[in-house]
Amino acid sequence: MSGYHENKECIDLCLQCAAVCNHCASSCTQEPDVAHMARCIQLDMECAAICYAAAQLMSLGSSQATMICTICADMCEACADECEKHDNEHCRECARICRRCAEACRAMNER
Repeated sequence: MSGYHENKECIDLCLQCAAVCNHCASSCTQEPDVAHMARCIQLDMECAAICYAAAQLMSLGSSQATMICTICADMCEACADECEKHDNEHCRECARICRRCAEACRAMNER
């Protein structure tokens, strides 16, 4: 695993995904049935956390970056699956970026 410049595209997608997941979680708390959104909110927060961690480790050139990218891809896919169950724009946006981030993280492991 190399450092920031070699991983910039994936790092940028992870950071974007984390920001959109945070936005989605926050927006879900404003939905009429917040209890119905609880799983979405939880997965949004978990996904944001792992995306930030993946971006940090890739930036550092960590030997563990490949491992965390695998976990990040799995988490992004789980978050996207949940967000796709809800019919609102913030969840649709979150699902889209989660899918893109998962794809980029999986590609990191193919290098």
